[in-house]
Amino acid sequence: MAPEPAPHLLYVAWSYPPGRGGGVYRGLATPNAFARAGWKVTVLTVARETFAYTTGGDASLEERIDPSITVERVPFAVPTYQVRVGEWSRWRARYPELWNTWRARRDRSVFPEAVYGPWRPTIEQAALRIHERTPVDLVIATANPNVDFTAAYALHQAAGVPYVMDYRDAWQLDVFSGRRLTAPGSAVDTWESTLVASAHEVWFVNEPIRRWHQELYPQHADRMQVVANGFDAELAGFAPTVRDGRADELVFGYIGTMSDQVPLPALLEGWRLARERDPLLARSRLELHGYLGHAGVPSDRWMRLIRDNAQHGVAHHGPVAKTSIASTYAGFDALVLVLGTGRYVTSGKVYEYCATGLPIVSVHDPLNAASDVLREHPAWASTTGLEPERIADALIEGARLAVAQTEASRAAVQTWAGQFERTSQLAPRIRQLAEAVS
Repeated sequence: MAPEPAPHLLYVAWSYPPGRGGGVYRGLATPNAFARAGWKVTVLTVARETFAYTTGGDASLEERIDPSITVERVPFAVPTYQVRVGEWSRWRARYPELWNTWRARRDRSVFPEAVYGPWRPTIEQAALRIHERTPVDLVIATANPNVDFTAAYALHQAAGVPYVMDYRDAWQLDVFSGRRLTAPGSAVDTWESTLVASAHEVWFVNEPIRRWHQELYPQHADRMQVVANGFDAELAGFAPTVRDGRADELVFGYIGTMSDQVPLPALLEGWRLARERDPLLARSRLELHGYLGHAGVPSDRWMRLIRDNAQHGVAHHGPVAKTSIASTYAGFDALVLVLGTGRYVTSGKVYEYCATGLPIVSVHDPLNAASDVLREHPAWASTTGLEPERIADALIEGARLAVAQTEASRAAVQTWAGQFERTSQLAPRIRQLAEAVS
């Protein structure tokens, strides 16, 4: 008797290697996990060159794509990212503000999402072509951008293929302020209501965001699941070795994108105050790694702020390739987790921080969802607020934890953090979905 053919997953993601946005790691890990579970996987995403003129890229991430995965790349020709003025129309060059207003309205007429809306017909047609070539059993579309969902919906409408909506953040919820962003009956509300009503499952990265959506869509609450980001075991490889010389000088580290939501000014004020109060911190350094803002061009404001604090042991070293992440963490004695304020904010970075076993100093609102992850961390120093004095207190406590940490205690933290490995988050959903499509 011939074996059953492997189920075919179509994974739709704008943010996919070599992109370097925060969502790319979830986008990389999810189809990889399905491929390792025996699924045939096709990824529908943008052309590589897209990231050269949008968010920037990390070519090393492409090496992490499971070799069995078929990657279907389609154009993302959006005039918003045309930076060469010579390519502009005469109207756009002469009246750029009027042109931008007209273009935004046109974009949203295709799909109610700025910049990304016009991608809808391209990915819908591509999804139908892929299904015609090799029938698809399940679609997972991940946001943001939310236009990714339209490819899944189009295939569901045309061929009845079930789909999963995977939210990295939220569409109608501002995860920082907690406000609803759109009015009932708006184009966004209408689209999301339609998509959720037809979805087989809807995934969220933490419980607060899921609960908010369950209250918004109570009739569909049972199909909503939490699939936390977690850390990627193959990208970790963190040895429990503690660094020599910590009693003379500590190195506090940060790795991540520093967006406008990150309280970097408050961190640096607290750092200066902590150095005044603690002799060891006065001899210590704060090493920042990552992009300064989500755009490809670094934020001038953040660059000036860091430069002004160089005399206080603060330095910025740019982004870190995932292949170099372990060696970069090995140079730190403690980590600083700096996040924007919001009950619904977790950040995928918190799981990777836990995996290192290093002490973590939280510089974010204590009510952030990240605190729920860290509450049982054996070496966690949490600030009770974002005032400089409170941040200084947390940094001083973090220094104490860093000096006291041994290889055995760091290894114990790594063991505790094993629960956050990403495949453990995905495995239950893969099993359930395999049963559903069979």
